[in-house]
Amino acid sequence: MECKALGQLVTSKAGRDKGRYFFVVGIVDEDYVLIADGDLRKISSPKKKKIKHLVFHDMADNDIFQKVKENRQITDAELRKCLESMGLLQK
Repeated sequence: MECKALGQLVTSKAGRDKGRYFFVVGIVDEDYVLIADGDLRKISSPKKKKIKHLVFHDMADNDIFQKVKENRQITDAELRKCLESMGLLQK
């Protein structure tokens, strides 16, 4: 799936964060997106990551999508809670 939708779950396949799960919280251009997980990468300073270095999953969180789309505040705790509810939170 190469959709790059806001709120979509992704896994990093390159870099120091390889293997970690993140949510897409912004789209920079056709090559880059902004990702955050509320732990390693806070929502206040999301990681700019090349799309080719990400694995896009079929899962997305509708609450996160709506909040990003409507420019509403997302908390780090919300991101961590979503990852935890999916069983994907890294310790």
